[in-house]
Amino acid sequence: MRRIWLTGYRSYELGVFEDKDTKVTVIKMVLTERLTQLLNQTEDEVWVIAGPQMGVERWGLEVANELKVDYPQLKTSLIMPFAEFGRQWNESNQFKLQQMVAQVDYYGEVSNLPYQGPEQLRRYQQFLMEHSDYLLMVFDPEQELNPDQHAKPYWDYQGAQSYQATAPDYEISLIMMDELQEAAENWAEQQREDAETYGE
Repeated sequence: MRRIWLTGYRSYELGVFEDKDTKVTVIKMVLTERLTQLLNQTEDEVWVIAGPQMGVERWGLEVANELKVDYPQLKTSLIMPFAEFGRQWNESNQFKLQQMVAQVDYYGEVSNLPYQGPEQLRRYQQFLMEHSDYLLMVFDPEQELNPDQHAKPYWDYQGAQSYQATAPDYEISLIMMDELQEAAENWAEQQREDAETYGE
């Protein structure tokens, strides 16, 4: 069994404020490519495990759920850090979260208490590392230039690197800005070609 922890930037950290943003299309395209490569390497059961954040985690689960059609060995799991996560979100985001809960194969909470403090988040991060053997992350360490304003995935990346020191078989795979930029350029070129072909 292969267990992939999928995480990355929250939508606002990428300047994304609506699902129709081209950035979402490009990120989902790259995630589809990466997950397909991993799925093609094995016929064993593969789990994609993600958290509930709006952004890469939700888009990644959406991609994985779509891939289940062609890869029946693929399962998806949504893990909450604590009870009542997202309660303060607006109605639209709460609805999207409930949709995702309904679509995954497994749903659980690391803590059955509402938010108590940062220790819950540390336990959540540790849980995800211990229950995965591969981290697929949309994160670019080179973008983290301001030590006072780290994005959320920075802390997951630091935690995974520390964990890797004690579990050397643990794999970390990053999707960085250069890869996303190249994918965006390829996507734009394909759109132009399609428009010329179909006379739009």
